[in-house]
Amino acid sequence: MRDVGAYDEQPVDYPDEAVEVAQGVANGNCDRGMLICGTGIGMSIAANKVPGVRAALVTDTMTAQLSRAHNDANVLCLGGWLVGEKLGEEIAKSWLDTMYDRGKHANRLRKITNIEGRG
Repeated sequence: MRDVGAYDEQPVDYPDEAVEVAQGVANGNCDRGMLICGTGIGMSIAANKVPGVRAALVTDTMTAQLSRAHNDANVLCLGGWLVGEKLGEEIAKSWLDTMYDRGKHANRLRKITNIEGRG
């Protein structure tokens, strides 16, 4: 586990942390990453700019599971202002415990990879 986040109440430029986490996942230094900011929106947009990253903005355990099972999401994005601590922990656990289903989803994931020009 590696923490690249903010360590105090001072505002940070979230794209910096998002890209650092996303690059760590994309280059294989980390299996998966998690990003938390106010809404999670900016983090997910920034992380998804890194080829090989499939960042999912998740708000409940069902979308956490589906982002992994269907889309093989490798970066979880949460909005701290929108998801409370207890639910956030449940979402993270659910996301970490869910594996990619492959099957019919593999072709769809391959199409997404092709959009990036990597496939």
